[in-house]
Formats: sequence, C-alpha cells, structure tokens
Amino acid sequence: MKRTINSLIMAGTVVLSACQTQKSDTGEIIGKSSPKIENGIMTPEVMMSLGRVGGVELSPDKQKILYGVTYVSIPENKSNRELFVMNIDGSDKKQITRTPKSEQNAVWFQNGEKIAFLSTESGNSQLWVMNADGSQRVQISNQENGIDGFVISPDETKIVFFSNIKYGQRASDLYPDLPKATGRVIDDLMYKHWDEWVESIPHPFVADFNGKDEIKNISDIMEGEPYEAPMKPFGGTDDFAWTPDSKNIVYTSRKKQGKEYSLSTNSDIYIYNIESKNARNLTEGMMGYDTNPRISPDGHYMAWMSMERDGYESDKNRLFILDLQSGEKRYLTDEFDYSLDQLVWAENSKDIYFLSVVQGTEQIFKINVESKKIDQITNGDFDYASVSPVNDETLIALRHSISKPDEIYSIKMSTKEVSELSFENKDILDQLTMGKVEGRWIGTTDNKKMLTWIIYPPHFDPNKKYPTLLYCQGGPQSPVSQFWSYRWNLQLMAANGYVIVAPNRRGLYGFGQEWLEQISGDYGGQNMKDYFSAIDTMKKESFVDEDRLGAVGASYGGFSIYWLAGHHEKRFKAFIAHAGIFNLEQQYVETEEMWFANWDLGGAYWEKDNAIAQRSYANSPHKFIDKWDTPILVTHGEHDYRILASQGMAAFNAAVLRGVPAEMVVFPDETHWISQPQNAILWQRVFFRWLDHWLKPEENK
Repeated sequence: MKRTINSLIMAGTVVLSACQTQKSDTGEIIGKSSPKIENGIMTPEVMMSLGRVGGVELSPDKQKILYGVTYVSIPENKSNRELFVMNIDGSDKKQITRTPKSEQNAVWFQNGEKIAFLSTESGNSQLWVMNADGSQRVQISNQENGIDGFVISPDETKIVFFSNIKYGQRASDLYPDLPKATGRVIDDLMYKHWDEWVESIPHPFVADFNGKDEIKNISDIMEGEPYEAPMKPFGGTDDFAWTPDSKNIVYTSRKKQGKEYSLSTNSDIYIYNIESKNARNLTEGMMGYDTNPRISPDGHYMAWMSMERDGYESDKNRLFILDLQSGEKRYLTDEFDYSLDQLVWAENSKDIYFLSVVQGTEQIFKINVESKKIDQITNGDFDYASVSPVNDETLIALRHSISKPDEIYSIKMSTKEVSELSFENKDILDQLTMGKVEGRWIGTTDNKKMLTWIIYPPHFDPNKKYPTLLYCQGGPQSPVSQFWSYRWNLQLMAANGYVIVAPNRRGLYGFGQEWLEQISGDYGGQNMKDYFSAIDTMKKESFVDEDRLGAVGASYGGFSIYWLAGHHEKRFKAFIAHAGIFNLEQQYVETEEMWFANWDLGGAYWEKDNAIAQRSYANSPHKFIDKWDTPILVTHGEHDYRILASQGMAAFNAAVLRGVPAEMVVFPDETHWISQPQNAILWQRVFFRWLDHWLKPEENK
C-alpha cells in the first residue's frame, strides 16, 4: 500500500505544478495542463489534467468547427471552459477565449462572423456576443436570475432562452415579519429533486435579438404555468427548436406538478406561435416521455424521441416523425430493437442521423424517413457522443472509449474512414500506457450470452496473478459501453494493478428490449446472478487471484454492492459502495421520482397483495445484514436528494455494529456525484487506499 500511495502523491505533485494559470485583469485563468509522466501510469491527478472536449458546432458554411474545452485546477478547486475554432479538416486550430469565467452554449450567427455564448463574467450567467476571432465581447442580457441556455431563431431576429422563476412558497411569503426564517413550508411532493430543493423552475422566454444591442421585448411563453421547460434535471437546449420560418417555437414540457409530477413521465411537445402567443400540444395522447424535437430543414416534419409507457423512464426511446401540415404521425424504428439518443436531420430533409447503443458500443446510424431503411455508419470499440452532418459524405462527431476521453473526429461515410481532428489530449495520452480492453461473451445461468468488458493492467504479465475488481453499473439501466468516466474510470482502476470485470448484466441498454426490461421488479434477481456468472468465469483464469477479489459500484451499483455483501458466499475480500440504496423500504418513502420506484420495484412496500413489490422488498440488502462479513467502504454526498445520505450512513452503522471492518466518507457539499476537484481526488485516494489495504496484503507489510 505504501508504494501505491507514494506514487499517487509524486505524480500528483508533478501535475499540480504543471497546471497552467495566467493572470488577467479579472482573475486567474485556468488553462491547459502539461504534466510529465515518467512511468506511463495514469493517476487521479493525471486524469484530472485532461481537457474535456464538448459543445461541437459547425459554422453556417460548414467550413469551421467551434467547440469548448474544460480545464480543471486541483489547487484552485474549480474548472474553466475556453472556446476554440478550427477548420473542418482540423487545421488552423485557434483558442479564441482566455478568461477566468467559462464560456458555455456557444453558437455561430451572422453567417459565421459572430458567436453568441453564455458567461458569468458579470456575476451570473448572461448572454454575450463576440466576433468569430474572440474579439469585442459584449454582454447583451441582464436577466435577474441569469440565462441557462438559448437558441437563436433561423432569421436571427429572435431568441428563446430559459431562466429560473420562483416556485412554491417561502416562509417569508406566509409571514412577512420573518424575513430571515429558513424553514421550508411544504404541502406536496417534488419539494426536492436530484440535487436541489425545488424553489425555482426553468421557464422559456422569447425576446427580440439583433446580435449587438441588449435583447428586448422579453416575454415568458409559459407565463402563469407552474411547469418546467426544459425538464429537470437533464433537460436543456435540446428540448427546444424553431420552425425554419422563425414564427414558431417547439418545446418540451411535463405539465404536471407535485404528487402528479412525481408519479408520471408523460411529457409532451408543444408548438408556440410567436404572433398569436398560443401553444398547441403536438403529442397529446402519447403517454411516455416525448423529447428532443427536431424540425426538418424544409419545415415539413418534426422528428422526436418518444417512450410509449407512462411511468417507465427507461422504456425504448422510439423515433417518430410528425407531418406538420397533415398531422400524420409515423413510427420509424418499430423494427429496430434499440433505443435512440440524439437526432439530427440531414439537409435533404429525407434522412435522420441518430446515436444508439448496440451490443455494447454507441454508434451512429442513418434512417430514411420514407423507406425506414437504417444504415449503421460507424463501428468499432468506441462510443460516439454527438453527430453533425457536413454534407452527404462527411460527418463531424465526438468520440470516446474506455481508454480515451472525448475528441472530435471526421467520418467519411463512403469509405468509413475516421480521422481525429482536435488532438486536445495527445501530449498527455502519448505518455500513458493504457491497459488492454477485451470484450468477452460469458454464459449466464439462464443459458444466454453476456458481453463483459475486461480491462487488463498496463504491462500485463499473464504469468502473474492479479487482484480483480467486479464493476457494478448504476442506473440501473445505464449501458456498460465504451464509456469514459472521470469518477468510475476503468483504466484508472486497471492502472492501480487490478484486472477489471465490467459485465453488461440484465437491465442494460444495447442488447434489446427484453434484456433491458428483465430487471424491473427483479432487483436482487437475475442481474445479480449475471454478476456471479461474470466473476466466477473470470476467477478461473490463471492470471486472476481468486483470493483477492473486490466489487465496487455507485447508485444501483451501490445497491448491488450492499446486496452482494449479504449473498456472495465469501467470493469477495473488499467492497466499495457509493450513493447506494441499502434499505428499499426507506428508499421508497425518501426518494422523489416516484414513477421510478413504482416501475422498478413494482409498487409500495405496504401493498401486501402486490407480489412483484413484495419480492422486491424481500430482496432489500438491509434484510441480509446478518450475513455481512467482508470489509466495506461507504461514500455518499449529503446533497444527494435522489438517494439520501441516510442510506449510506445506515449501511455503515450496520456494518460497524456487526463488527465488519468499515469506513465511510461523507461529503457535506456534494450530490449524487462528486464534482469538486479536490473532493474528486480525495474520493479516488480513499478508494484505492481501501482496495490496496484489503486486496494487496503483501504491500501492507
């Protein structure tokens, strides 16, 4: 253990000193890091030094690419996002901003001569514009509650943006003579959501826009409606679109509140006419999530993603189109047994590009709206995270893998040639030795095949025996694809000398709807058998030390760890659970999105005649605490309102009372995720210290 900790500290010292900061008139600017890595092994500090690429926007003439890169400073405990422009072939790359405040939501306008973006330079997030080279920055909004996202109309005379409005009642509303009272007076559900107390909600506003003067004639297009648009917590500009004539705004909203909101996923897509100020529901009668409206370039169709069943947030995301003249709806992906993610029209208004996780990787597809013919454009052990068509031959996309964070790529459709353009992290990645990633199809207890990713340590020696970690995915319906994570980074785990086993167990996207849906109402069932199948198969390998097996996971993965702790029959020697569910009955009355609990658990625990629900609660991890005998590390954020920190505390307390070696890290200022840089480093250091202590006993001597 001493060697591992020392190597982390030494590498961290190099990276911390390599983080570039520059002085400006308004503060220090966090910029690109240039660490020198002598041993080629990734550490948490090295991982945090990588630039995070995103927000790809093609110029109107499709000749340039605008994008952002986020840099992290561990000493300053914050991040900063800068903007870059390069030619469509990756040449002539230029950084066009250098400020201490991040630039977000950057888009082109005025034929590519100008860029609009959001910045907190003046205090809160406001709309700014600048020349395409980054010069002459001008603030053109002054919204009291800031602006969190915007979309410019095609004729560039209007803008729709979203900003928070007050929601619910404060103590001072009831008793004005108590202006400093902090108590929340609550009379309905959804008073908290994921990471916040719901005291405000986003609303869409439309305003006049000319690209140089302050936006004017601002009006709330949902004035008086106590509903969200976009929908929290993950909604954004993708929930809005303009019609090509700039006369209508299409937006997504779930027009429900309180208990009704907590029980339903039924969102709809509305079209709002700028002149009449009337809104019409375009998806009325479609009962699940309806999201991501996209208007075809010719204005004839609206495409969108639609789930069929109310209350099932992980239902198949289907592709529909609506003929805006006739009102006819068509289901285009009825013969495609996978969910969609992101939609983009081709310029011909006849084809749509989309992303989908299929057989363990997320790829780009194209569908013809008339024939419904689907072509897979990309393949390989990568995940594509965005797609932007340049023309009929070329696409620009973000791509990552287990071994590499997002970079921007060009794709030639006729030849399938893929070329990297951004190379943001090349200098760092060239110094690292990544472990081999291998996909294995492992047999399950019900005679099916399960794709399991195996990540080997760098410089793997097949003649050695390695401690091995079972990675348990959250969600529970999140795919174990070729994902790159700054928390659950499988290459970072492997770099610490572990073989990683990451199964696509039951309940994950990418293997058809039947595989996905099996987990609902079967927590603690077949998906746990899948975990045992994966680790029992791998421990037979000569390079796996079956006496040094561990298991780790977050959210539903944390639930999985708590459940495995009571059922693993001494397979494992150490556990780590982050933000996990320990007591399902407690979770049912503590969480906020009741549709999730009702669908996945089958209903409430007091429904004694509900066989599915009763089976779920009978499998609650807390009911098997008498069988816990294996060291466990518990971590949780106190601002996690999805799975309350009391779940982690209960698990830790129970382990200690049982005499099981246990440790807990509670973050008073973190949510379901650990987002602050120094907290992230602390989490990683404790993570590996715990594993090394129990799974590398020879290093503890």
